[in-house]
Amino acid sequence: MPAPSSAVADLLPASAIRLDAPADDRTSAIRTSGELLVVAGIAGDSYTEAMLRTVDEHGPYIVITPGFALAHARPDDSVVRTGMSFVRLAEPVTFGHESNDPVTIVMGLAAADDSAHQQALAALAGALADPRRRAALDTASSADEVLTALDGDTAAPAAAKRDAPAPSETGPSRADAAAESTTSAVPAAPAAPADQAALADAVPSKNLILTVCGNGLGTSLFLKNTAEQVLDRWGWSPYLTVEATDTISAKGRAKEADFLLTSGAIAQTLGDVGVPVEVIENFTSQAEIDAALRRLYAV
Repeated sequence: MPAPSSAVADLLPASAIRLDAPADDRTSAIRTSGELLVVAGIAGDSYTEAMLRTVDEHGPYIVITPGFALAHARPDDSVVRTGMSFVRLAEPVTFGHESNDPVTIVMGLAAADDSAHQQALAALAGALADPRRRAALDTASSADEVLTALDGDTAAPAAAKRDAPAPSETGPSRADAAAESTTSAVPAAPAAPADQAALADAVPSKNLILTVCGNGLGTSLFLKNTAEQVLDRWGWSPYLTVEATDTISAKGRAKEADFLLTSGAIAQTLGDVGVPVEVIENFTSQAEIDAALRRLYAV
């Protein structure tokens, strides 16, 4: 059966997928994701070292949702083309994230520019926020089944259906519970402001929200995508722009924005930037970001 085609599948070759890979720690887990990028001809060895340095410098902010890490770095000369790798670990590994550890899936991302991978990351965020697709990634027995889950086919792989216990035999899995929290219990949208002046009544708005990660190319785009989904649901998208950026740019641009959304590790790196910095634990959780935006805009 041919692998499905999608924004993710177009950037994730089957040769860059490895299931049940051994890893003793986060360094070896990230290194495995980098080695797959090399094998697939996406990036060279120096990019793997850059991914490791990024985590050493900024901390485990790449663990963006429970059990999932997106390893990435700034593009360097070894990046041949934009692409991804997928590693499911044989045993969970602690990355040092306070709320999203331990990690069971690591994806590597090498971006040749600032935009080619945005559609793929939006699609990946959708897969991680869907309980059935996230569970399918945990039980996939082949590269094709991984690509099917990422592509949006929520039908459980045959092996998963055959081996899955009856509902009475077990409670929801960790992945099920984590993914369900991203889509459930989202409050009703507040009334959309009638015009820009109405929005300004809630907060002296500069009409800009910045999402921040170490490089501005990976996890910040996840956060941007989820924040935009919340604003779309509210009907506020015409009034606010969400931009993904890196820590250096964020420090210089912070006062242009109403506030910054980021991880706890990046918030510590940023320090006091003159505007509120809101820490988000689960970058695919509409409910968490909805709550943050309500606090910040007093709605």
